[in-house]
Amino acid sequence: MPSYNHEKYIAEAIESILNQSFKDFELIILDDFSKDNSRAIIENYRRKDKRINAYFHRKNMGISYTMNDLLSKASGEFVAFLDSDDLWDKLKLERQLTVLRKNGSLVVWSEGEIIDENSIPTGKTFTQMHFVTKKKKSGSIFEELLYGNFVFGSSLICKADYAKEIQFDEKLMYLNDAKFMVNLAKKHQFFFMKEPLAKYRLHGKNSIFSNKKGWDQDIVIINEYFLRTYGEEIPKRAKASLYFKIAWSYYFLNEKDLAKFFFLKALENYWVIYRLENAFVEGLVVTFERVILEKNRARQQI
Repeated sequence: MPSYNHEKYIAEAIESILNQSFKDFELIILDDFSKDNSRAIIENYRRKDKRINAYFHRKNMGISYTMNDLLSKASGEFVAFLDSDDLWDKLKLERQLTVLRKNGSLVVWSEGEIIDENSIPTGKTFTQMHFVTKKKKSGSIFEELLYGNFVFGSSLICKADYAKEIQFDEKLMYLNDAKFMVNLAKKHQFFFMKEPLAKYRLHGKNSIFSNKKGWDQDIVIINEYFLRTYGEEIPKRAKASLYFKIAWSYYFLNEKDLAKFFFLKALENYWVIYRLENAFVEGLVVTFERVILEKNRARQQI
């Protein structure tokens, strides 16, 4: 459990682990120099339960460093994750370990229930929130994840060695989990459980709402990484999607020339998925005809 400034939620998160029907686990908590009362809450639980090992950074190191530090301290065969503002269902570990006892090589994750800041269910699920209810979620899902991460991290459990081998990218501020999941899916089979075994909390302070510029910078970094690392192995449609996301991020970062360049790369890879019959994105594309002209001009320059 990584912890940072979640004093309002962390006690409930810890309780949801301690109340698991499966009891044989170690809870490792690493607080990344919280400025609130998180440390005192963690230390109080550590004194009460010997299964808890708690550590505290002396300065803020960021989520990726914190996750890698946590993994280095894990000694069990399997590792599961829980953000300090999310929750586990009491049967979470028991249900997932039943699957892993049959096939320990799987990466197991589950549906999630969306709750608000007061732990009240919103009536939506994690896959509904990510518009992936009908998307492939078990087996080899590498290609599906290239279009965008939809795996609920707080529901995931896998062999500790899998996670330690991949690690989290410490250059990324926000999308370290997206890169981690794609790399994990490239090597291992996933197994999705339809039962909502974890709860994702929306409270307005989730990192997704905090820094749009930082998110766009991360989008550029990870999608360029996917193209560089897996470009020869992925279909043109997926490749075009990666180029298109880079183009949008550069556009919002006010890098219009780079946005045009990557947008044209997307068109070259899979033109048909972008139906540009009307003008959109001022400064990026003006009309359908202009896109055609710029595409041809770019080819001539190459």
